[in-house]
Amino acid sequence: MKFEPPLQSATLIKRYKRFLADVTLNDGTPTTIHVANTGAMSGCAEPGDTVWYSTSTNPKRKYPLSWELTQTKAGEFICVNTIRANALAEEAINLGIIEQLTGYQKLQREVKYGSENSRIDIVLSDGEKPDAFVEVKSVTLLQDGQGYFPDAVTVRGQKHLRELITMVEQGHRAVLLFAILHTGIESIEAAAHIDPKYAQLLKQAEDAGVEILSFKPDITNSSIAFSENLLANGATHDAQ
Repeated sequence: MKFEPPLQSATLIKRYKRFLADVTLNDGTPTTIHVANTGAMSGCAEPGDTVWYSTSTNPKRKYPLSWELTQTKAGEFICVNTIRANALAEEAINLGIIEQLTGYQKLQREVKYGSENSRIDIVLSDGEKPDAFVEVKSVTLLQDGQGYFPDAVTVRGQKHLRELITMVEQGHRAVLLFAILHTGIESIEAAAHIDPKYAQLLKQAEDAGVEILSFKPDITNSSIAFSENLLANGATHDAQ
């Protein structure tokens, strides 16, 4: 995934109202940009961090600039635009990067399913084996050298785990796929100190047969890409 046109940089003043942030452009002009991230963005939105943003050509948008990446003072890159996670997961599957999800003929995005009015991020099918229901989660929280998910209490994420468990019970494959979108994260765990109910449900899901997978692309201010040795170097996980 190459950023075209190239991203531009700014300096973060503050994030507020969840979907908005104030930044200072390189010419010194303060402005407001859109933030496509409903999470707490802990550690991803420190005043003074470098913000890399894209620009929309849609004249109807009130805020044409969109926050794509954070570059921390330590030099780490973080993809804070959570919309990118699903596109990256699809790209990784189509490229055969995620070995456990190869061999399917059809990939569908945003499919309605389950008993709780949900949409699954990806459904893989080929007619010869059980469909695979894949829920993608973006991981950006790094604390004391450890990656965690979620970064805030997530009732929606809890619902997704219940739906995945139900899919397994109905004879389907169910996969929780963590997209590691912070270059400083090398392993991930359930954030029991933030959302203990999610951590408990994740353990139940794994025990029920939900597969827990992860991938970690390379992130720079020009692209988010997959290296050939991705699986060897990708982040590990621990659902405990």
